[in-house]
Amino acid sequence: MGFPKIDSSLDENQLDQMMDNATTATNYLKAISHEGRLMILCHLATGEKSVTELEELLSARQAAVSQQLGRLRTEGLVKPRRDGKTIYYSLADDRSQRIIGLVYDLFCAAR
Repeated sequence: MGFPKIDSSLDENQLDQMMDNATTATNYLKAISHEGRLMILCHLATGEKSVTELEELLSARQAAVSQQLGRLRTEGLVKPRRDGKTIYYSLADDRSQRIIGLVYDLFCAAR
């Protein structure tokens, strides 16, 4: 993968778009930079989970899990699905799956 050259040939609109993209990337990376949120995303990478399942997997209280899920939802990384009284969460898109896969490969895979 090649990186674009940033030089004086970029016009103001292109530079503005790059800044907007940098802001989006920064917010995304901040959202996954918390251990609890990252663990939630890692569990969701294997498939949809209920809030109760996540509580058990993380050995965490419902309030803490819900707070982190709220942040992930606000940032667009996860999406909820209600089935009766149960709420299930999954990764929102392929971008999240790819990022979590890369983090796993770099930091979690057996070396």
